[in-house]
Amino acid sequence: MKLLLVDDDADMLAVVGFALRQAGFPIVSANTFGTAVITFRAELPDLAILDINLPGGSGFDLCGLMRKESRLPIMMLTARGEEADLVRALELGADDYLTKPFSPRTLVARVKALLRRSGNEGGTQTHVGELALDPDLLTLHIADRAIKITPLECRLLQLLVANAGQVVHTDRLLVHVWGHRGGGDRQLLKQLVHRLRHKIGDDSERPRWLSTVPSVGYMIQAAP
Repeated sequence: MKLLLVDDDADMLAVVGFALRQAGFPIVSANTFGTAVITFRAELPDLAILDINLPGGSGFDLCGLMRKESRLPIMMLTARGEEADLVRALELGADDYLTKPFSPRTLVARVKALLRRSGNEGGTQTHVGELALDPDLLTLHIADRAIKITPLECRLLQLLVANAGQVVHTDRLLVHVWGHRGGGDRQLLKQLVHRLRHKIGDDSERPRWLSTVPSVGYMIQAAP
């Protein structure tokens, strides 16, 4: 499960990204038309949230491009409220339209509704090998073991499991776990990984699940 958030407003990216991460969704983001296209094709998100006004192009253009290449749910997120914009977005293939300002609870509810309609509801268990993560219950299942985890550990695992078999850069993990304006740093992330390894019984020298890639980041093994 992965959501793409596109907006040229850094504050809006931070606020919306934080709300969605708190709700348990891994986020990738972009702030221009060009970077959004690259991120969309590289990350293959399950849902996209697009602002209309973007450097290098418009959210309408981006919506049309995405709809030609994917069936993912698309939500337009904009300060505009004109009916003509709503009609144009829907004609281009958008599935929903949310006008700023909005409450984080409304955004999360609309995102979950879109995912339900697409058959890919957020908040369900995420599996990789014998690992099964349940964000709603803050529980990690390993085979027949059920391990209680903290919200920070859950957000860490969500991004790692969503990218199983790939190294996730430290900076991306810091943003996902603590937010753009959070209090996380590399040492806190290292301690968080250490505590999580202890809980799941993993060995840092010969890890079965959670690997460290020095000077880069961390990775969940796709097939341990």
